[in-house]
Amino acid sequence: MMSEILFSDFEDVLAAAGSHADAAEAHGCLCGALCSMSAYRMQDWINEVLPDARSLSPESAAVLERVFEATTASFGEQGMQFEPLLPDDEQPLNGRASALGLWCTGFLYGLGAGKVSDLGALPGDVGEIVRDFSEISRAAGDDSESDESNEQAYTELVEFIRVGAQVVFEELLPLRQQAYPESPRLH
Repeated sequence: MMSEILFSDFEDVLAAAGSHADAAEAHGCLCGALCSMSAYRMQDWINEVLPDARSLSPESAAVLERVFEATTASFGEQGMQFEPLLPDDEQPLNGRASALGLWCTGFLYGLGAGKVSDLGALPGDVGEIVRDFSEISRAAGDDSESDESNEQAYTELVEFIRVGAQVVFEELLPLRQQAYPESPRLH
C-alpha cells in the first residue's frame, strides 16, 4: 500500500497546507506515535504537522488519509510490510540522505509525544534501535566516497529503518496495551 503513495504528492500537500514539517519528518512522526500510542487518530497527526488543517482541500485531505491508513495498515500486517515514506531513488542522494535523517527525527519526536517519557531509558533492542535512529537523524551524503558506496550505505540504512521501526512497533505493544487496556468481555 505504501508503494502506491508518491512522496512528492505527500510533500506537495504538506507544503501547500503550510506545514512546518518536511514530508519525511511528518511520516516519521506518524510512525513513532503509532508505535507508542494505541489510540492515535488521523486528526491527532494532522494537528501535529499542520498549523491550520481547516484550509485543507478535499484532495489534500484524501492524500493525508491515504498516508495515515497505509502506514497504520502496514504496521499491523504480517511479514514486515512497513516501509518509511521517503523520496524516490531518482532524487539526488544527498537529498534522500537528509530526508532519511528527518524521518528519524520525526520518529523520535512521535515516540516522545506518545507514552515513552524517556527515550534514552528504553531497554534492549528498542533502546538500541532508538539510539541508532538518533545517530541516523544526523545523516547526510558524503561526497568524498564513490556514488556506489554511498548508494549502498543509504540502501542499508533504509532497510535498517524499515525493520527497526517494525521491531519498535511490535516490542512496544505491551506499552500500548497498558495505556489502553482492552475492555472486559461479557460472556
